[in-house]
Amino acid sequence: MSSNQGAVFYPEDLSLLGQVLDRAVQSLPPKARTPHNRAVLARRIVACAVTGERDPVELELAALIDVKITAAA
Repeated sequence: MSSNQGAVFYPEDLSLLGQVLDRAVQSLPPKARTPHNRAVLARRIVACAVTGERDPVELELAALIDVKITAAA
């Protein structure tokens, strides 16, 4: 994954990305909704958004595709 340094998001973009992240986290099993998994999903969403993607479905798919989740103990 490339560096996202230098990426600029407008407030409406950040709102969208936050909503997508919340939906992606909620789609995980309850025990998998860990801070680590949330961070992994957030990084994937931002990496996709840096390419210019703003479709919420595409962003959520980018976050969840081939995800290897860890469950809380």
